[in-house]
Amino acid sequence: MTGYLGYRAGDADTAWGEFFDSRMSPLPGHVVDALHHGAQAAPLLLDFDGVAELFDEGYHATETGYGWSRAGEARVAVRTDMFGVTPAMWDWWFGWHGSDGRRYKLWHPRAHVSARWADGGGDGSYIGRTSLVEEYLGSAFTRAAIRFVAPEDLGVPVDVSTATVCARLGSADLPVDIGWLVHQVRPTGNGAEMRSRFWLGGPHVQFRRPIPLAGRLIRPIAGLQLPDPRDLLVHCAQEMNHLAGFLPALYRRFS
Repeated sequence: MTGYLGYRAGDADTAWGEFFDSRMSPLPGHVVDALHHGAQAAPLLLDFDGVAELFDEGYHATETGYGWSRAGEARVAVRTDMFGVTPAMWDWWFGWHGSDGRRYKLWHPRAHVSARWADGGGDGSYIGRTSLVEEYLGSAFTRAAIRFVAPEDLGVPVDVSTATVCARLGSADLPVDIGWLVHQVRPTGNGAEMRSRFWLGGPHVQFRRPIPLAGRLIRPIAGLQLPDPRDLLVHCAQEMNHLAGFLPALYRRFS
């Protein structure tokens, strides 16, 4: 571990330091209900092969919940309501926060440790780049590599009224990927809503360079290292709700 939680002396001496707030609001009621419900049946959670269905009108059987498929894949869904937020704000955020760990900590002050771009670059587009992050999921410390890809690469339709963030999830220490994420941000009557989906483990565990049969051999080992889907659900709900509270003001100041 190379970083630390929270802000220390001098960390707030930036143009955006005033936005750091270690106080976080309680989880929304629908998230608490999903945690009380526990694991869902896999057919009630979107299959990765059907990711394009996320862009159909309406909602799915499970908008917030988690479960496992028979193939050992963990599935997580989280819906976040965001008053006064626009899809463009989130698109900007993903290109802005990754070049300074102090920005990353704004997002989840109780869990985010550090972030940097693997290419060493600064602000700008995030698609095609890899963010190397250190954070806690529950009590588990993790070092992840988040490789952002174009929505079209996943067969996701392009809609200018929404923002769609897609990424391959993997280890920052080993050449192994473990899953995928998609955040769809679509406008609502009073702002926007984010519909997040994660698929981890099972068939998604692969070496970054093709090695015959290696994926099948490493999956049982990687499965022991996967984040708890319940912890991931809580973490996602916390960070998205927290940032949404001040994202409009941050966007007006720095975009």
